[in-house]
Amino acid sequence: MAQHNDLGKKGETLAVEFLEQNNYQILERNYRYDKAEVDIIAQTSNVLAIIEVKTRSSTTFGNPEEFVKPKQIKNLVKAVDAYVTENDLEVEVRFDIIAIVHENGQFSVEHLKEAFYHF
Repeated sequence: MAQHNDLGKKGETLAVEFLEQNNYQILERNYRYDKAEVDIIAQTSNVLAIIEVKTRSSTTFGNPEEFVKPKQIKNLVKAVDAYVTENDLEVEVRFDIIAIVHENGQFSVEHLKEAFYHF
């Protein structure tokens, strides 16, 4: 497996651990719908948190959260709408990004709530 794929998987694992430590219940990982993949669907209280995980080995070319593109956001919204409908959920939905940077052998984790859409 390519090194960047390993880094991405490690980032998702760190994100799940971070969320669980902060009282989120993980409902889904890598949920697929049409052209979208939702990295993590988690719940805290009555909020369904849709988590996009972005992991980078440095910030030389920008912060991880800057790599979420408008087309990806559109696909995520469509996927989450389907998920909420399929599961007949009555919850507030929030879109978050967990930005992870691996530099100098250390991982930093930042949770950006309501990062790009709220409905």
